[in-house]
Amino acid sequence: MAGGLLNVYWVLSLLCVLQMGETVSGARAPSAGAHISSQFPASGVSQTGVVDCREVCGLNASDRCAFVRINPDCRSDGGYLDYLEGIFCHFPARLLPLAITLYAFWLLYLFLILGVTAAKFFCPNLSAISTTLKLSHNVAPLDMSPHGVTFLAFGNGAPDIFSALVAFSDPRTAGLAFGALFGAGVLVTTVVAGGIAILRPFTAASRPFLRDIVFYMAAVLLIFTALYRGRVTLAWALGYLGFYMFYVVTVVLCTWIYQWQRRRSLVCSMPGTPEMLSDSEEERVSSNTNSYDYGEEYRPLLLYPETTAQILVRALNPLDYRKWRTKPVYWRVLKVFKLPVEFLLLLTVPVMDPDKEDRNWKRPLNCLHLVISPLFLTLTLQSGAYGVYEIGGLFPVWAVVVIAGTALAAVTFFATSNSEPPRFHWLFAFLGFLTSALWINAAATEVVNILRSLGVVFRLSNTVLGLTLLAWGNSIGDVFSDFTLARQGYPRMAFSACFGGIIFNMLVGVGLGCLLQISRVHMEVKLEPDGLLVWVLAGTLGLSLVCSLVLVLLQCFQLSRVYGCCLLLLYLTFLVVALLTEFGVIHLKTV
Repeated sequence: MAGGLLNVYWVLSLLCVLQMGETVSGARAPSAGAHISSQFPASGVSQTGVVDCREVCGLNASDRCAFVRINPDCRSDGGYLDYLEGIFCHFPARLLPLAITLYAFWLLYLFLILGVTAAKFFCPNLSAISTTLKLSHNVAPLDMSPHGVTFLAFGNGAPDIFSALVAFSDPRTAGLAFGALFGAGVLVTTVVAGGIAILRPFTAASRPFLRDIVFYMAAVLLIFTALYRGRVTLAWALGYLGFYMFYVVTVVLCTWIYQWQRRRSLVCSMPGTPEMLSDSEEERVSSNTNSYDYGEEYRPLLLYPETTAQILVRALNPLDYRKWRTKPVYWRVLKVFKLPVEFLLLLTVPVMDPDKEDRNWKRPLNCLHLVISPLFLTLTLQSGAYGVYEIGGLFPVWAVVVIAGTALAAVTFFATSNSEPPRFHWLFAFLGFLTSALWINAAATEVVNILRSLGVVFRLSNTVLGLTLLAWGNSIGDVFSDFTLARQGYPRMAFSACFGGIIFNMLVGVGLGCLLQISRVHMEVKLEPDGLLVWVLAGTLGLSLVCSLVLVLLQCFQLSRVYGCCLLLLYLTFLVVALLTEFGVIHLKTV
C-alpha cells in the first residue's frame, strides 16, 4: 500500500516540477493578473474592450488581421506559432479553406507525435525509473488491465493529462479540458467497451468491474458537483487527487485480499499440487510468452565489435528493415510519416531499458544526448522564453547549456566504453523522462492552440472541440490497443482498461489542472459551464456508466453483441444531441 501511494506522490511531484517554470513565469508576467480571470470560457471574460475572438468571422476580410492582433482574447500565451494570425494575416480570404486543410493535417501529425512519444519514449523511461527506484510498475490486480493505476496509467494517459494541464492554464481554453476528459470518458465507455463486446463476447470479471465503475461514477459525480457549484477551491482540487489515492489503496487491498484468499483455498484443497493460474493470469503469461523478441534469432553467431560511428548510425535508425518487409502497405505508409518524428526523438530523448543486457547503452548517442537533451529542455520550457534569455544582457542561456553539455559529454565519452554501460547510466532514464514529457507538453500546447483557432473560424465552443477532436485524438491509441487485445483473445483485459485506466485521467487531469491554476492566481477557480452542452456531456457520461452497470448485472456479467450495439447506439445519440445543442437546435427556454 505504501509503495502504491509513493508511486502516485512521486508522479504528481514530477508533474508539479515540470509545470513550475510556467507557473512562475505566468505569475510574474505583467498581463497575467488581468488576463487570467479564472472564468470559463472566453465568453465569461469580463474585461473592458475585450471582444469574443469568434466575432472575427463577422468582420470584413480587410479588418480581420488587425482584429486578431489587437484583441486580447485572440492572443495565445503559449506555443511557437500564432495560428489565428496565420489564418487571417498570412492567408488571403479566398485561401481560407487551404489554411484550414493545412491546419487539419498538422493537427493529425501532432496527435501522431503525442502517440509516438508516449508509447516509445515516455512509458519506457517511466518504467525504467520505477525499476531503478524499486517501485511497483503496476499495482493493479491480476485481472485488471495492463494500464495499471500508477506509473502505467500515467504513461498511457500522458497525452490526456498534458492536454488538460495546457488547457487549464488559460481560462479561455478550459472548456477544451472538460470536453476532452468527459468526451474521452464517453467514447471509451461506449464505443471501445461496446466494440470489444461485439468483436469477442466474453464474461466480465465481476469484482474489478464493480469496483472500477463505482469509483468512476463517484469521480464523475464529484466533478459534476464542482460544475454545479461553479468553482473549485484548493480543498476540492486536493480532494480529487486524494480520492484517486484512495482508489489506488483500494486496488492494492483488493489485490492482496484476493491473492490471500486464493492461496488459502489452494493450500486447503490441494496441498501437494502446484498453484494453478487464474484466467487473467493465463492471459498475462500467454501475452508475455507471445511477445518473444524474434530479433534475437537474427543476431550473427560470430560477433564482431562495432565502431563508434556504426553504433551511432544504428542507434539513430528508426526503421527495422526485417519488419518493413513483412508489414502491410498501410503500416508502411504510417511508418513513413513516423520516421521524421522518431528520428528527432531518438536524437533528443535517451531511453534506458533495464531488461536488456546493455540497458540500451549507446555510448556515442548517449554522449550526444548530454548536449542535445538539455538544449531541447531549455528551448522547450515556456516555449523557449528561458532559452533566449541573455545573462547580463550578453550571453544567452542556450549557449551556456551547450558549453556545459559539451564538457560533460566529452568527460563521459572518454571515461566510458562502448561495450559496458557506466554505473550512472540510470540517470539517463530521468533525463529521457523529462525530455519526452516536454515533447508531449509542447505538442499538447500546439494541439490546444490549433483547436482554439478552429473553434474561432467555425464559431464552435471549446467544449464541443474537446469532446470530439481532442478526445478522439488522445484516445485513438487506447482504441487500437484495446481492440487488438480483444482480437487476440484477451477481451477481459481490454474491457477492464475502459473503466480502470481512465479514472486516472479524470481525477488527476481536473485535480492537478485546477491546483496549478490556483497556485498561479492564488484564488479559487471559477467555473462557468459552456451553456447546456457541458451538462449534456456530463449527463451522458453518467448515463453510459449507469447503463453499463445495469446491463452487465442483468446479463450476469455475460457480455454479448447486443450489449455492444446498445453502447454504440448510445454514443451516436450523444453525438447527435451534442451537435444539435451546439448549433442551438436544442436549447433551454429563457423565462
